Amino acid sequence: MTALPIKNTVQESAAAVSVVSLQEINLNDGVILTPILNKVSGVLMQQGTLSTNRITIRGFGARSQFSTSRIKAYFENIPLTSGEGETTLEDIDLESLKSIEIIKGPNSTSFGAGLGGVIHLKGKTTAQETSFGKLATTFGSYNLLKQTISGGFSNASSSIYTSYNQIETDGFRNNSNYNRKSLNLFAKQKLSKKSELSIVGIATKLKAFIPSSLNERDFIASPEIAATTWQASQGYESYDKLLLGIGYQNDLSENWSLQTSVFSTSNDGYEPRPFDILDGKTINFGLRTTINNKTKLFSLPTKIAFGTEAMIEIYSYSLYENLYASQPGNGSIQGEKFNEQEQNRKYLNLFFQFEMQLTEKLKLEQGVAFNSTNYTQKEIIPNENSQKDKYTFGGIWSPRLGLSYKIVKGKNIYTSISKGFSVPTIAESLTPDGTINANLLPEIGINYEIGFKGDFLDKKLYTEISLYRANVTNLLVARRTGNDQFIGINAGKSVHQGFEFLANYNVVNDELIQVSTYFSGTITNSKFEDFIDLDSDYSGNKLPAIPNQQWTIGLDLATKNGLGFNTSFGKTGSMYLQDANISSIDAYSLWDAKINYTITLFKKLEANFNFGVQNILNEKYAANILPNAVAFGNAQPRYFYPGNPVNYYGGFAFNYAFK
Repeated sequence: MTALPIKNTVQESAAAVSVVSLQEINLNDGVILTPILNKVSGVLMQQGTLSTNRITIRGFGARSQFSTSRIKAYFENIPLTSGEGETTLEDIDLESLKSIEIIKGPNSTSFGAGLGGVIHLKGKTTAQETSFGKLATTFGSYNLLKQTISGGFSNASSSIYTSYNQIETDGFRNNSNYNRKSLNLFAKQKLSKKSELSIVGIATKLKAFIPSSLNERDFIASPEIAATTWQASQGYESYDKLLLGIGYQNDLSENWSLQTSVFSTSNDGYEPRPFDILDGKTINFGLRTTINNKTKLFSLPTKIAFGTEAMIEIYSYSLYENLYASQPGNGSIQGEKFNEQEQNRKYLNLFFQFEMQLTEKLKLEQGVAFNSTNYTQKEIIPNENSQKDKYTFGGIWSPRLGLSYKIVKGKNIYTSISKGFSVPTIAESLTPDGTINANLLPEIGINYEIGFKGDFLDKKLYTEISLYRANVTNLLVARRTGNDQFIGINAGKSVHQGFEFLANYNVVNDELIQVSTYFSGTITNSKFEDFIDLDSDYSGNKLPAIPNQQWTIGLDLATKNGLGFNTSFGKTGSMYLQDANISSIDAYSLWDAKINYTITLFKKLEANFNFGVQNILNEKYAANILPNAVAFGNAQPRYFYPGNPVNYYGGFAFNYAFK
């Protein structure tokens, strides 16, 4: 695990961690992370559209309405999570990724607020002493077209990788057209034998129409339609986003090292919705620094890391009337501005971690972090004379203790106890009159975990098993008050508990052919322990939007002559739609397959051709649900985002190695 301040292997870490390799990323269509993350036990990515997604880890964040929360995410140590805790991963191009590292639960004190865990994306690099150019095209159902051009150069002191790509599709549903352009640049320059400078830049331009969710009747009878008002207003979201980061790494001595980065993200967004038009701008600046030391304490080998992460974020937005109903057929029409706000968000995270080798087989991991988060909000319209509304959640301490024991070579057991937290977003913090609810408290979770990691049959079989229980207090829930209007409340206690497993087996591994299989899954039992909302008592009910089971089985095959084949079959269990557990969505299964062929032409030119099918069984399912959806007037509640029926994709790529 290179994302952690103290580097460690997956097997020796006293935590549930997963690494998705470049090979695993390439097994899919290259469009979105959903099929990749859903193969990881404990992780669920619900995909409403290419731009409407919600990622949960161990069920944390499942109650979020339209986005991912309760999870921290990074790209090469640069936060992808906003200052208020919302995460967007779907606009990161898969072509730019080398690997994905996932820490489940509050098992790392060094990343601040994130009860669910941490997702760390690692950028692609150019292999040492090589240079290349690559052209790739993917096409598929619903007029999907992705075109990529990339290239890289590397020598003894410098390395650069860059790519440009465009994805466009009409989408399965009405009003779901999607167009995204992105430019990626990753560079490293050695300044000396002990120091290195790195640069990360990602520019994204997006316009994605929004079909929104459907009620049960339309979901069953006409899943391809868009919600009526979203279709009439031709609602969409668009933004221009720029992420920049500069990193510096220095091996100060044999035992001391420094890694630091400064970063900034800007986002200029515009979102016409049936009930209003949102025009918002975000810019943030931040710093992350880690200092590592190798030493001995009480004559025991010890590794120490301490550091800080800080961010200042400014978000300003205006709301306009949407006059689409006045001129039918013309889509959204911007009317008079009726609200303007400015928000400032600040957080500071200080952390300390150390690992101590207590005996030859027993290792201790310990850490503690201190976090401070502050919000301010000022209303400019309609009340330009209003005072800034300020709120701080105070200082929050997050300790962690873990033990890893090597039973024999290649077999480890571990246990850990950790405290995590998630602060309310500003949207959750606001009252109906637009002021901040100063009585709202952060969610606090205590996580208990035990697990096993080990290989068998001469390392052909690798297995992982983990049992966890997280007790959450000050549970944050969203109470819906109108169209896109929610207020956050602390509603008592919940418990997240489950069993995760993984088995990877190398069936055949020789020069002519490699065949491997895997089986991963999760069984959960997450419920409210104490939850009273208004006059309703939900204590003992299951948490909505969390499947009771999720598993995937797959087969990967590669031959010496360049032929490859992979297939996966996964099941997502039933889940309740609301806190009251009145109704649920049935379990569903998805079967995907892909075949590819790689051939070398003219020594330096490599060609790849591929073809894949998703949802082979043409399963009708809800790819995303909106928990606790509320009906207005005589309308039915709109819980469901339909998933794509059977669909196809194919593509080709040409890679030329200059040296």
